[in-house]
Amino acid sequence: MKVIICGAGQVGWQIARHLSGEKNDVTVVDNNAELVRRATDTLDVQGIAGHASYPDILDRAGARDADMIIAATHSDEVNMVTCQVAHSVFAIQRKIARLRSQSYLDAIYSDLYRRDHMPIDVVISPEREVAEAALQRLAAPAAFDTESFLEGRAQLMGITIDDDCPVVNTPLRQLTDLFSTLRAVVVGIRRDGVLFAPAAGDQIFPGDDAYLFTDNQDMTRTLEIFGKTHAKQERIVVIGGGNVGLAVAEALEKRTERVRVKVIENSRAVAEKAADTLERTIVLHGDGLDAALLEEASIRNADAVLVVTDDDKTNLLGSVRAKAMGVPMAICLINDPTLVPLMGALDIDAYINPRATTVSSILRHIRHGRVRGVYSIGDAEAEMIEAQVLSTSPIAGRQIRDIDFPEGVLVGGVMKGDQVIRPRGTTRIEEGDVIALFSMAADVAEVERLLQVSIDFF
Repeated sequence: MKVIICGAGQVGWQIARHLSGEKNDVTVVDNNAELVRRATDTLDVQGIAGHASYPDILDRAGARDADMIIAATHSDEVNMVTCQVAHSVFAIQRKIARLRSQSYLDAIYSDLYRRDHMPIDVVISPEREVAEAALQRLAAPAAFDTESFLEGRAQLMGITIDDDCPVVNTPLRQLTDLFSTLRAVVVGIRRDGVLFAPAAGDQIFPGDDAYLFTDNQDMTRTLEIFGKTHAKQERIVVIGGGNVGLAVAEALEKRTERVRVKVIENSRAVAEKAADTLERTIVLHGDGLDAALLEEASIRNADAVLVVTDDDKTNLLGSVRAKAMGVPMAICLINDPTLVPLMGALDIDAYINPRATTVSSILRHIRHGRVRGVYSIGDAEAEMIEAQVLSTSPIAGRQIRDIDFPEGVLVGGVMKGDQVIRPRGTTRIEEGDVIALFSMAADVAEVERLLQVSIDFF
């Protein structure tokens, strides 16, 4: 597949890394020659320095025979014009654009993206993706990472193994015998900074980060087995009332169960907008690092704090201040991945990386065929892939133990009809089943071959 990626920042670079690693023909376009050089020096891609929306630049990038264009520059308008030029001049079939401005995303203006208007096939909103990720983190407070799969019936959860975890030093195959009815699988372990797919004889040790794939109905029991408690979040303080914080507060207001939310925003204009939009949420104007203001927000009585300003250092310090004042759970927004190792040292429970959530969303739409969900884990080290099994797939009609999965691939769950089952060696994968697979990045191409995934441009 021939793909043009416009924008060589972190999102564009990560997408290029995924696609070039899967032997696609990738060309990266950016008006910053240094970013283009970084991409061509570190990845198996071609690079063009220039404005992505210019027809001559797209022509040089190979737009005349490209299958897909991904517009992920820092400008919404450039991304939109790029898709228009790709459609009108070069007839590129599939066009994906990253748009940040909420005005462009309002549902009442959705006709804008029709083929006879502004032909964009998929619109990705980083703010909405981040807000959804924040809500998922709040729903699983014991996890540092979480994502829904199998029509919301299952969860991928990342948890840190503590010294008092009841199942440390226990081989994974023994866990299967001890908890035979538990619909949960350890699909990945990060140990000493290295992520791997565990074998049946591997054990879990204190300090490991374990990725668990579990049926939602077994989530509480799974957390208890691994030494975690599952507490409801009923009182939440959100620091940052911009697009992300506002979207989270709006979603929490719509929940049937009562959740008390307070928002702190430093900009008076943004705070006033949030106050006008929200109905039951208290909005406070001021600095989220101010201890007196945090006291006014009843931070000591809160179940969680979510810090989502547009500054990483403010988010880190806000989380640390809130934890020091007694809040049991802190989640913060982190754009710079080099700051992630500080999370443990600063006692911050979970973080959200906007780039990772955006990359996951774009990958989900790139692998359009029968792939229904993709979640990028860590620094694009692995993926959780959800796909419907086709009749042409080599795995259809075979038991899991007879399928030649690569060492870096594990089956997390299988949905037959509307029932999620725990995968066993004797489980037979049938046409129409939906399967969730953990795959190390190097094995994704083989997974797609086994699933017989095809890109659907129409």
